[in-house]
Amino acid sequence: MPDQAVTQNDKLSPNEEAAIRTVPTGLFINGRWQDADHTMPVVDPSTERELCSVADASPADGMRALDAAAAAQDSWAQTSPRERSTILADAYRLMLENIDRLALVMTLEMGKPLAEARGEITYAAEFFRWFAEEAVRIDGGYMQAPAGGSRFLVTRQPVGPTLLITPWNFPMAMGTRKIGPAIAAGCTSVIKPASQTPLSMLALVDLLSEAGLPPGVVNVVTTSKSDDVMAPLILDPRSRKLSFTGSTGVGKHLLELCAKTVMRTSMELGGNAPFLVFDDADLDAAVDGAMAAKMRNIGQACTAANRILVQRGAAEEFTKRLTERMSALPMGRGVEDGVVVGPLINRAAVDKVGQLIDDAVTRGATVALGGAPVDRPGFFYPASVLTNVTDDAEMCHTEIFGPVAAISTFETEDEAVRRANDTPFGLVSYVYTENLRRGLRVCEALEAGMVGLNQGVVSNPAAPFGGIKESGLGREGGFTGIDEFLETKYIGVAL
Repeated sequence: MPDQAVTQNDKLSPNEEAAIRTVPTGLFINGRWQDADHTMPVVDPSTERELCSVADASPADGMRALDAAAAAQDSWAQTSPRERSTILADAYRLMLENIDRLALVMTLEMGKPLAEARGEITYAAEFFRWFAEEAVRIDGGYMQAPAGGSRFLVTRQPVGPTLLITPWNFPMAMGTRKIGPAIAAGCTSVIKPASQTPLSMLALVDLLSEAGLPPGVVNVVTTSKSDDVMAPLILDPRSRKLSFTGSTGVGKHLLELCAKTVMRTSMELGGNAPFLVFDDADLDAAVDGAMAAKMRNIGQACTAANRILVQRGAAEEFTKRLTERMSALPMGRGVEDGVVVGPLINRAAVDKVGQLIDDAVTRGATVALGGAPVDRPGFFYPASVLTNVTDDAEMCHTEIFGPVAAISTFETEDEAVRRANDTPFGLVSYVYTENLRRGLRVCEALEAGMVGLNQGVVSNPAAPFGGIKESGLGREGGFTGIDEFLETKYIGVAL
């Protein structure tokens, strides 16, 4: 196989340094940038070097942010839908005007290639545009009581101050997917971005301020002490909703906290996506879809194809084509031209991928490509392909979160569905077949909140994103996304 491109340049260019300097590094509370008593480093995963430091909030800082959100809630809820829509539309425009700068900041702190970072900024901005349009379409109802006499008036009102916790792997899009509907519905918020990638959120809220968002409506606390800072906010009765994207383990912990005040929650948690390829599939399309579903964000996505199950008649050719495609992917810093495989987020991620591969091999899997870390600065792991992966391998039960395609074969449709569903997770599944009846049968039988039929990317701001079972609660995006931030109130009117 051809050598994968690797470079050793680990110094920031003047353009990269300038992009980092544009990002405020304090806490954003009540419309003002504020310092914290301590700071925490932000590390470039492609070099392991510190990019800058940002405020490291204390529990007291977090409570000040909630104070600001609670104080601003009543006035923000009373603003007109058109005013909220205009702010979101202006923020959408500003994001696109600043796309190159925002993408560069994201690549530097998270590692994904610049082309993917630009794609995420575009995707993230679309949530602001979508919810700008939804803000003016919040409806209710009016009807006569069945027995006559009275009337039923149904109205929708903001939930109230919300807590938003976003992950490191899509630091901008997971922010706008939560902030957009909160603003549109008339809710204030406190946002805690991941400690690994705080710069994208800080840059985003700076643009929201420029778009005219009033003080206190959106507040951002960056911290390395997530539980210490957020737990008191969750337990505070002024907080009315929590929206979290992250691991299932952390989500369960947060749900336990939320239960103490019966707080409304929406959770987008872990996945274990099966990618089913039937004998009659268009193999060109299936390989394209597998590359998209596996290698988006270097495999660090909850929607990543975690278990690739191929019907035996197509397995040899599919594996050959996928391995050829994976072997041709250049690896390096995300800022370099043509790079597809950037670094993973940290050393623990690299170690986890290596351990999962070693475990699969001891259980009978064969390494067709890669399978070993590279000796260079940064948190890199090369694109890898494993075949004959058995169902008892650990990578079939936990998210790989790396550039590893794990392939196994199946014989029948019933077997494929049974094995696909044999997981406590149910976020997304993928199905490739040219038989429409089979496609619909399998899609309906799969236990997942989303299914891609002959497509390897399902995320879209206009579609409801979310899972079932241990993959989460509620939906983000689509027509239902704003519902998570609205309460339904019934008013009985006597005539």
